[in-house]
Amino acid sequence: MNTCRIAAWLVALAMSAFCAEARAARDYISIVGSSTVYPFSTTVAEQFGKTSKFKTPKIESTGSGGGLKLFCSRVGADTPDIANSSRRIKQSEFDQCRNNGVTEIIEVKIGYDGIVLANAKNGQRLQLSRRDIFLALARDVPDPDREGQTMANPYTTWQQVNPDLPPQKIEVLGPPPTSGTRDALVELAMEGGCEEIPWIRALKEKDENRFKGICHTIREDGVFIEAGENDNLIVQKLDVNPQALGVFGFSFLDQNSDKVQGSLVDGKEPSFEAIAAGEYPVSRPLYFYVKKAHVGTIPGIEEFLAEFTSERAWGEEGYLSDKGLIPMPEDERASVGMAVRNLTPLVLP
Repeated sequence: MNTCRIAAWLVALAMSAFCAEARAARDYISIVGSSTVYPFSTTVAEQFGKTSKFKTPKIESTGSGGGLKLFCSRVGADTPDIANSSRRIKQSEFDQCRNNGVTEIIEVKIGYDGIVLANAKNGQRLQLSRRDIFLALARDVPDPDREGQTMANPYTTWQQVNPDLPPQKIEVLGPPPTSGTRDALVELAMEGGCEEIPWIRALKEKDENRFKGICHTIREDGVFIEAGENDNLIVQKLDVNPQALGVFGFSFLDQNSDKVQGSLVDGKEPSFEAIAAGEYPVSRPLYFYVKKAHVGTIPGIEEFLAEFTSERAWGEEGYLSDKGLIPMPEDERASVGMAVRNLTPLVLP
């Protein structure tokens, strides 16, 4: 028996063992990942459980990074079938999946969301620029006395960041490093503001590592408070502390509009219409990832995908838009839907 035949035999044996294990161990879909995608995934799961012959999927909110780490650990019934993510899978995560035998991954882009900085309705609504956000939250900021140099962030009030802002204390409740929402805050808001400073913008071409070190590093002096993956808990804390801001997805603002209000960013209000039109500057696509090896073994995965990518769910008049998901354009939904129906694996370099 040659080496190729031995390898093929071992793969077949492993998959056979997995199929037997899965049938014995689990008869429901297991989903982990993003707290932002969680309410959308939960809504589809509940609908799926009511209208199909399959059990309602079990969903755990672990954050995008934490969910993908579990997802990529290996193929097997004791690992998740699906990972929700509020950002695209990173090359390093994709490589980790492949190294651990998770070789075929189906990417499902589900729509768009905005990152909001919100406070309680009884607090003063802020009008921020991305530059304001960078100067308020970065660990190091430009030193006004030394061109091309930084200093430890000295700002403690919004007025120190921008004289047009109120003199209230900077206090921001946000997600941990494993969260896709935090990644989006850093890449879309902080980096966007960072690039407005000419000498830092020039670093992007000259010294990318230094550029990212300045623009992507959040301060750790207690001004930015890691509040975990539970966005509902952040909303509750804002209700108690009207001067604090919380960072979360637009859907949580939409669902809690009686309690909180979103700050304007670069003059744009975080609204369904502004995000859909691409006008709100801090917006991002949302995804989930499926282990192709589990399709046909864990019952109901293909049917769950069909429900999630149906017009009644993710369409312009679908039930997910009522939950705050910003639908993709019709042609993009058609393209993603076709790839999902064909179970086309994601290809990255």
